[in-house]
Amino acid sequence: MSRWTEAGPNNYVLVTDGEALNSGLVVGQERAMVIDTGCGPRQAKEILAAVREITDLPLVVVNTHAHYDHFFGNAVFADDGVTEFWAHANCAAAIEENGDAQRFQVSATEPEMAAGSGDAVELVVPNALVKDQPVLVDLGGLTVTLFYLGRGHTDGDLLVGTSTTLFVGDLVEHGTYPSFEDSYPLEWADVLRHISALRHRYEFLIPGHGQPCDDQFVKTMANTMTTAARQAQQSLRDTPADATKAIPILPYGPEQSRWFIKRLKETW
Repeated sequence: MSRWTEAGPNNYVLVTDGEALNSGLVVGQERAMVIDTGCGPRQAKEILAAVREITDLPLVVVNTHAHYDHFFGNAVFADDGVTEFWAHANCAAAIEENGDAQRFQVSATEPEMAAGSGDAVELVVPNALVKDQPVLVDLGGLTVTLFYLGRGHTDGDLLVGTSTTLFVGDLVEHGTYPSFEDSYPLEWADVLRHISALRHRYEFLIPGHGQPCDDQFVKTMANTMTTAARQAQQSLRDTPADATKAIPILPYGPEQSRWFIKRLKETW
């Protein structure tokens, strides 16, 4: 577990081991908000212990989207007294419907979570839901804005904004290829452009994984995705029976390119 990094007054980022998840912490006068809870109880207990080094305030939790490394730790926080778990409505629905199917992902690092046996291994589905309109969460002297820009990495990516900092979840990942398994590539590129256009509002932009980045990184990610979509679409028109021929020309790794093509075909 790395140390906390400050990202604006009362805004912190903790990079965890394993998935290199960026968990966020926003501290108000009356409550504090934890953004993403890790891969399971082992990691979540480390995140919670780190949070308690910063603040003893009551907590609320935000899950940025419905991938295991962002919500499997919820039960640890529920055991600590958290009753308010925020997410986009689509994220909550996906956790309820498909959360158990993701348990295999953590068999090596969180065997209890994978087996569904032990303490704090139950799935805690978010109960405070955001839809299309932004929601303001008052932490006491500090207000956090939870908002949705549309489908991208998933259909339920929630952004978390403070006066200085924007936590964007896996809509942006730094130092690795994007993950396309549940994505909407064409819409994702538009969401990224929208994020880039917010550059004057926030001093810090915190991706779901990797180092903090700037609007130029986000803009480049959007342009790369748009170019990749055009290349793949053309290849699909030229060789509709063999979409894999597009893989070598795409700017991603082979596995990511296969998922990119699959999701493009399904959502085009």
